[in-house]
Amino acid sequence: MTDVTAQLQAARNATYALAALNDAKCNAVLETLSDILLADQAQILAENEKDLAAMRKEDPRYDRLQLTPQRLAGIAADIKTIAALPCPLGQVQLERDMPNGLHIERIAVPLGVVGVIYESRPNVTVDVFALCFKAGNACALKGGKEAHHTNTALMACIGNALAKHGIDVGAACLLPPERAAADTLMNATGLVDVLIPRGSQGLIEAVRKNSRVPVIETGAGIVHTYFDATGDLEKGQKIIHNAKTRRVSVCNALDTLIVHETRIPELYDLVSAMAAKDVEIFADTSAFQSLNEKYPAQLLHAATEESFGCEFLSYKMSVKTVPSLDAALAHIRAHSSRHSEAIVSEHKPSIDRFLAEVDAAAVYANASTAFTDGGQFGMGAEIGISTQKLHARGPMGLEALTSYKWVVRGDGQTRD
Repeated sequence: MTDVTAQLQAARNATYALAALNDAKCNAVLETLSDILLADQAQILAENEKDLAAMRKEDPRYDRLQLTPQRLAGIAADIKTIAALPCPLGQVQLERDMPNGLHIERIAVPLGVVGVIYESRPNVTVDVFALCFKAGNACALKGGKEAHHTNTALMACIGNALAKHGIDVGAACLLPPERAAADTLMNATGLVDVLIPRGSQGLIEAVRKNSRVPVIETGAGIVHTYFDATGDLEKGQKIIHNAKTRRVSVCNALDTLIVHETRIPELYDLVSAMAAKDVEIFADTSAFQSLNEKYPAQLLHAATEESFGCEFLSYKMSVKTVPSLDAALAHIRAHSSRHSEAIVSEHKPSIDRFLAEVDAAAVYANASTAFTDGGQFGMGAEIGISTQKLHARGPMGLEALTSYKWVVRGDGQTRD
């Protein structure tokens, strides 16, 4: 097996050269990478087909794994968007002159070596490199075996882009897909500065429990939308349908629809369009009675306790009936993963309470949770969506991939 420690040491060594790069050179590398991805499209898609052939189409990860010409073009476009963003490095975040004459600045600097453990999303390979590189970091990537052919092809493109500009290719490495590589990465103190897991709740928990390297959690998305007593029906139909069915395998997809009891008679109108997508609904007693004999019987089920607090990642959704905003907030507190939560309402006090009281990385009023995404938030792409509060929260872009240092200038001052 590849010497993982040697790969990580090479990444650490590359950080010293990255520190000397200017933004123009960095952007040139990213522009080149974008062009290479499109030029090598046939090879990348052929490798992706090898990975897809080993996975059942019914597997929720299949959609995440699949690349198409359109998706590859989107990835290439995202890289150019990242290149066009302002470089966060060297920005003076705070500046002051002290009474003793010292001039103090707090300046943004790279994190160093960023490790990422992820599963069946090959776009992560390119997104992580582009964001890390733009922010002056080296990256060590541990993808899943189910995407290894695709990841290898994408990493070859990254290596070519770096080499064309005379930059140490150790700045980005793809670790072997075996579990042993993850164990080495999680214990690489002194070589890796931060570790970011992206994937299932099981993966994230395993990394959190076993890593000796500092971890930024990108938790599972157990997502709710609350349709309030004053919710606009037309808005609700569009928002709920989009949040659930746009892409069911992503972490910002809707899992539980919460409905105020006065709007239960209109529940079928809210969800009827989902039948065309074969969305299975797990409804509590009131919701089930309202949908019975209207929504297709084969797609309608009585909810159980397990239907709530569940990240489905498929064409499934639960429905909870509540008597008040207070009850909706309580249900979210009990079951949320603090990823993305939404309210559909025309009552400003209710909206304001929801936005203020819901503890999540992203909270929405009258909009789909599908927007929780680095690209949609103007970041070009994301390295993950953090559900913790230190050191970053929500979609993590360039700024989240920096730390800072204090720069102090004096003229002979000493301290008593």
